Amino acid sequence: MTTTSRAGARPTGPTVGPVVDVHAHFSPPTTQAAREAAWRAMRAEDFLAPAPHAWSPETALAAMRAGGIAMQLLSTVPSRHEALVAANTYGAGVVAAHPDRFGLLAALPTDVPAAALDEVRRAREVLDADGFAVSTTRNGVSLGDPRLDPVWERLDALGATVFVHPDTTIASRLGLATPLLEVTFETARVVTQMLYARVFSRFPGITFVLAHCGGALPGLSGRLALLGTAPWVANPGGVTAAELRSQMRGLFLDTAASGTDASLAAALQMVPVEHLVYGGDSGVPCTDDDSIAANLAALRGSTVLHGDDVPAVLTRALTLFPRLRERIGAVAAG
Repeated sequence: MTTTSRAGARPTGPTVGPVVDVHAHFSPPTTQAAREAAWRAMRAEDFLAPAPHAWSPETALAAMRAGGIAMQLLSTVPSRHEALVAANTYGAGVVAAHPDRFGLLAALPTDVPAAALDEVRRAREVLDADGFAVSTTRNGVSLGDPRLDPVWERLDALGATVFVHPDTTIASRLGLATPLLEVTFETARVVTQMLYARVFSRFPGITFVLAHCGGALPGLSGRLALLGTAPWVANPGGVTAAELRSQMRGLFLDTAASGTDASLAAALQMVPVEHLVYGGDSGVPCTDDDSIAANLAALRGSTVLHGDDVPAVLTRALTLFPRLRERIGAVAAG
């Protein structure tokens, strides 16, 4: 078993069990012209990707083999409804072709609650999805919007696991690419709105997993508990400081681009170590094989985790998504 220590020891052996990545993006097939147009649009928004981005199951599988990843949970949340439905259908087909290597987190169009409910039903009855993926804000509608209560009620009844990814369509600021900073604050803003709406306490049957170790939220969690119920803060529901802390503590956080001790230490001030789960953030232009490997190495070499914590983080998705155990098959022994 891999062993680490909070006192500074580094890993001394192989990880026990299959590494499962809850944060893996995918893209349905598209044209070279469309990829180049997307690339030019990114560069106009200070995202200086060196070349157009493309994804395929074959390249993903090759990277997984090279990186020692047994399984990925695929997700993407397009802004257009037709594209979202098509992406979910395509993702389900990828999983059907490689059931021991991929799972699907079906995207929900949370800007239109009725359509989101329809997609929940389709994801369960037709696509056989493993869980769900949502964007913090979609076409101007945030996850704290009270109109989403029927969607949360349905997911709560299903005991669903919901992966929350920040909205990546927000504009860059100060010449800094959106994926560098803005997405982290987007997560903190919207999740804070959900805290005041008591989304997490009113729907306890849902397991929420936040991307990127919760973005800026862990670093702000103490401030929220200290100042969040002050008289000058709008708090029509009368949420208490204890409620804020309890809701935050119940969240799960993935380690995508956040496997360093600085990120993990902040996370562990907000959630128990049992609520950390491995995420790689593969399949997007802001992540490459080198950064994924560096992030994973930082996680394996953490000095803020106990010896058994790292293997547990790397395999925790099998607890959050127990059906994966049935499919992972021979990969688990590899």
